[in-house]
Amino acid sequence: MRIHIPTATGWETIDPQEPRDWVRHPSAYSSRVAFAAAHVVADPRGENVPGAPAIIDWESTLAFRRGLFEYGLGVAEAMDTAQRNMGLDWPAAQELISRSAEQARYFGARIASGAGTDHLTSATTIDDVRNGYLDQVAFVESAGSQVIVMASRHLAAIASGPDDYRAVYDAILSQVGEPVILHWLGEAFDPQLAGYWGSADVAAATDTFIELVEAHASKIDGVKVSLLSAEHEIGLRSRLPVGVRMYTGDDFNYPELIRGDGSADGGGHHSDALLGAFAAIAPAASAALAALDAGDLAGYDAEFAPTLALSRHLFEKPTFYYKTGIAFLSWLNGYQPGFTMVGGLQSARGVVHLSKVFSLANDARLLVDPQLAAMRLGLLLASAGIER
Repeated sequence: MRIHIPTATGWETIDPQEPRDWVRHPSAYSSRVAFAAAHVVADPRGENVPGAPAIIDWESTLAFRRGLFEYGLGVAEAMDTAQRNMGLDWPAAQELISRSAEQARYFGARIASGAGTDHLTSATTIDDVRNGYLDQVAFVESAGSQVIVMASRHLAAIASGPDDYRAVYDAILSQVGEPVILHWLGEAFDPQLAGYWGSADVAAATDTFIELVEAHASKIDGVKVSLLSAEHEIGLRSRLPVGVRMYTGDDFNYPELIRGDGSADGGGHHSDALLGAFAAIAPAASAALAALDAGDLAGYDAEFAPTLALSRHLFEKPTFYYKTGIAFLSWLNGYQPGFTMVGGLQSARGVVHLSKVFSLANDARLLVDPQLAAMRLGLLLASAGIER
């Protein structure tokens, strides 16, 4: 069987790779902490159109998380991957956090969930933002999940400088019950977060961020920085207080950042992982981390190498639409009944882009059933009016 996929100017012919029998690894890894930021599956019968409340296929959504647990990955829940601020409203996010936390407890897996201010209909003062954060933090903690303090669009819009950021985060970190993960999401992922931490200058913003982390180190498990700059991440992690992890959010450079500049046993500086890409490449990520645990750096490199082109393609500009490719790959692999997304976001990437997702997943041997995947790709092409 040969498969023909459209390009911008013609057609490419590819040979399907034999499916790989990936080894399950239900326990966590000893050398790194790893979270996959998972997407939600929209109910194909629901009115998941732009501006409408999210209607979720709970069976497929939770089954997808169980699949991540089987590969030893924790779940980073209700993040931007799950379309927070892009269709997933707070009521749906609350139910998602509660259901996923219950499953994580059952499987003995880690879960960390996003707390932000997206439930606020308006926020005109710093106190409004602070109180909004505290409401969501309290809910996440009550569900039995670790808290990820997400970046706030409201705070970015009304803060007058670094002092306003410190005031809000000081209040949050002084009240949390357990150490949290701080999430610095760059404007490539959300343009409304430009100038976060009170400055458009990344160096100045980083200084403010480090001051905050140093002041509250005992309440911070780690930080996740998604600026897609390996150089910035390496510099920042060297400045973190002892005991505070760097969770890479760099879907372009994760193999080198997780590998780090030390040994497999954690010596030297390295990054742990909290990545949307891991939801797309979970079996390969598991194989790479298992090799790292075994001290097999060559094996680690070999397992991750075929995934990088796929991840970079998924996250190409406009980066904030990466979740469309992740949902598409989930559909190709039979993890969800249809290629439907909350807010109608399945339309956010074109057919040529999605066809290349198929090709690169094939190269990485991440298509569970190539015949099923090819059939589903064919359905997409036919619906788009593309015929060879």
